[in-house]
Amino acid sequence: MALTPQQMPRWLSSIRRNSFVAAAQLGNRFQRPGKTLLRGFSAQPQISSHNCFLQWGFKNYRTSSIWNNSSESTKQEINSDESTMLPSVNEQPREIPKFDPEMSLEGLDDVPPLSPLQPISEEEAVQIVADPPLPPASFTLRDYVDHSEALQKLVLLGVNLSKIEKHPDAANLLLRLDFEKDIKQILLFLKDLGIEDNQLGAFLTKNYAIFSEDLENLKTRVAYLQSKNFSKADITQMVRNAPFLLNFSVERLDNRLGFFQKELELNVKKTRDLVVRLPRLLTGSLEPVKENMKVYRLELGFKRNEIQHMITKIPKMLTANKRKLTEIFDYVHNVMSIPHHVIVRFPQVFNTRLFKVKERHLFLTYLGRAQYDPAKPNYISLDKLVSMPDEVFCEEIAKASVQDFEKFLKTL
Repeated sequence: MALTPQQMPRWLSSIRRNSFVAAAQLGNRFQRPGKTLLRGFSAQPQISSHNCFLQWGFKNYRTSSIWNNSSESTKQEINSDESTMLPSVNEQPREIPKFDPEMSLEGLDDVPPLSPLQPISEEEAVQIVADPPLPPASFTLRDYVDHSEALQKLVLLGVNLSKIEKHPDAANLLLRLDFEKDIKQILLFLKDLGIEDNQLGAFLTKNYAIFSEDLENLKTRVAYLQSKNFSKADITQMVRNAPFLLNFSVERLDNRLGFFQKELELNVKKTRDLVVRLPRLLTGSLEPVKENMKVYRLELGFKRNEIQHMITKIPKMLTANKRKLTEIFDYVHNVMSIPHHVIVRFPQVFNTRLFKVKERHLFLTYLGRAQYDPAKPNYISLDKLVSMPDEVFCEEIAKASVQDFEKFLKTL
């Protein structure tokens, strides 16, 4: 049964009330010959001074309705208007579909959402903002910072990613980290250990591999050091100066402490003090240590107790460059004629650059003040010779001005 003019307004009101947008999801297209009008669905009223047009569509129906004041001139105006989307009334008229005026439109609420494959217009496409894709490969971690919360938090802590990325395994480790599960607990552990906030960046830059360690293993290693009577302040100092210390197992730490105690013949306290001052002894290679011990005994002629005394005062002597050690000893002992027992009292000379020792000795020789025998007057100790700044050395030791010293250096 066709809709009567009295039923038409009620039907139209119901259609508007349930929204044309929902009907648009049905994806129908309205066309007229030679021109595509819509993509998807659209229903907009076309209004002129003489008539009003409404167009709608859903599912497989295509409907149109025209009503006018039955004026022949109005029908001709409709036919001549190229912008209308409805066929001319001069063409074969279409009968208005027979709908029940009381039909329910609740079914429109059950329309499925738009498919991801639903075509869109170019205007809609340019408004889509997509996140940049994750680079499949890169030479720098900087390309991944925007995609990784872990990297973002590490940067805020002061970690230098440009240094870390030089290691081939670093990126694979860091990009798999979850901040809450893998990083946060390690940071809290380090803070409890005594590492300050402003020290975390430098520490993690050197030892990013600590994130691959199990937290319980780290706690076990700290507990082992405490069992060897290392204080909390000692452990903090050791971890700060040797960031990889806690990456080593308890067995390795125990073997290293035993090695130094046995090789150097030190008691427990001196061994503990030695590694606190130079914790790299527990993490570095033992080959330089073994080599230097042979150099002191066999090449330089020091006794075992003399070696013990020197390394407990200057632990770096255990890892110093072999060539530097032999050159300094040769100049001090053979050129300056300073005996072994005097050198043992001032081992700081092995921690000094050779050219500095030469310059000051030659200047004192030029002034006639190069006297290093403690049993004679005007004795000059090796400690004062190498440790004082130029101004103090010239004034107190050489009894000359800095200008005189600089002029002398130009003659060398």
